[in-house]
Amino acid sequence: MLTLHVAEHSPETAVLADGGSIAAVGPHEELAAAHPTARVRRWPGILTPGLLNPYAPELLEATYHPDPREADELGTDPIGGERAVAIFRADPSRLGASARRGVQRMLAHGTVAVAGELRARPVMDAVGRAGLAVGQRPPRLPGPPSLSPTPLVLLPPLAEGAPARFAIFDVQNRAELVARGAETCVATVIAGRLVYRAR
Repeated sequence: MLTLHVAEHSPETAVLADGGSIAAVGPHEELAAAHPTARVRRWPGILTPGLLNPYAPELLEATYHPDPREADELGTDPIGGERAVAIFRADPSRLGASARRGVQRMLAHGTVAVAGELRARPVMDAVGRAGLAVGQRPPRLPGPPSLSPTPLVLLPPLAEGAPARFAIFDVQNRAELVARGAETCVATVIAGRLVYRAR
């Protein structure tokens, strides 16, 4: 099924997805006229290729992402350092569930690819099930590990025939995205599937 994604502030880079692949990229009006039966998804902001987060090991293997049911005891923010080590040492089975929650947080920040050498099987499984691409770390890492690294690492431009992997951010342009960060994400698409949508 064809789905046409168009964002309010980047109508010239609308994406026509055919299942898990990009069928076309171009101005919304042209794609809509050429494919009148395509389902249309309209978004605020801009549509981009999505982000690479180069800190997969730090955020998924060395950080504990609390279950909402643990909020009274552990809070809701990610836990790093020795405290995370102690949590995983006390109960190694928590790593897989934590990684799945961490992946969901990444998706909510427009992440469609990760980098860094993952060693733990439960973490690799969580990344694989989400469909995140795995790439190479950039030569220079953008500051400390974060769900919204500074600077953001955008993937190469979207192209026909490439995987339907992109994100939409509720900003007016890329400069505003850089200034406000990845928490402005309103939707993330991987393999043509909407894997995150802001409420």
